[in-house]
Amino acid sequence: MKISSVVATAYGGPEVLSVVESNLNDPGPDEVVIEVRAAGTNPVDYKLYSGTYGDDPSKLPMSLGLEAAGVVAKIGGELEGPGGPIAVGDEVIVYGASGAYATGLLAPPSSVLPKPSTMSFEEASGLMLTGVTAIHALRASGTSAGDTLLVHGAAGGVGLMAVQLAVADGARVIGTASENEQERLRGLGVEPVVYGDGLLERIRALAPEGVTAAIDLVGTDEAVDVSVALVANRERIATIVSSARSKANGIQALGGGPGADPGKEIRSAARLELIRRVEAGSLRVFIEATYPLVEAAAAHRQLAGGHSHGKIVLVP
Repeated sequence: MKISSVVATAYGGPEVLSVVESNLNDPGPDEVVIEVRAAGTNPVDYKLYSGTYGDDPSKLPMSLGLEAAGVVAKIGGELEGPGGPIAVGDEVIVYGASGAYATGLLAPPSSVLPKPSTMSFEEASGLMLTGVTAIHALRASGTSAGDTLLVHGAAGGVGLMAVQLAVADGARVIGTASENEQERLRGLGVEPVVYGDGLLERIRALAPEGVTAAIDLVGTDEAVDVSVALVANRERIATIVSSARSKANGIQALGGGPGADPGKEIRSAARLELIRRVEAGSLRVFIEATYPLVEAAAAHRQLAGGHSHGKIVLVP
């Protein structure tokens, strides 16, 4: 099976990305071939080839993409994924398999999940990475019904997931965002506030009875300082963008960084939870932009700009 895929041929900016043709092997006894219909992009994708995590030349050319949605084309035997048996023709989400920026890929059954029928392939391709990160942050901060949760960066990819999940669970959610994103947040049941000078006072005026938990998705000094000033229990503040300031204030660091909690069990269990919530109508994925696979570099330029409020998706 011939496929096209995006690879980084060197370390650098989006200009190092190329589309290459190759043959995809038939599946082994514990493999699934997926015909990709859409691939979700994430900041970690460009960080991998930018040199942020090192520049080992032996890792080049580097295949990119961690999540996709598509159709099962071939299977290497009777296989079962986290959501049950896998069959040819199934519409699925693939999360945790490398090389998702492609027209086809080989994946282990453990990474193949049922796609909710209510989602487009584009939406489904952007569900998992931001979704499991949001659930991890909510669990780490102990957020539940009756809490007043502050989310810094509520209109970003993870933020949009976190606020929907928290509202559905019965929490009151206050979210920081720019003016032009506040209407969307209100529509999701969030009480938006503009970040910047005076943020602490604005939140205190909005919630004089206090804030019980906070999630930092932006990594700014403001997010750390305001969270610490408002939340009495430091164990109920979590960040996915750890810094010297957050560490000094005893804030939980989540993710793959040094000293951070990777939350592997929580994130693994979250995959089927996300699918259930989508099927229940309490969670959706917002698409910011779609690009053809061959325009992956342009997609990454937008992604690296850091101002996207929703998923940027590649379509083969």
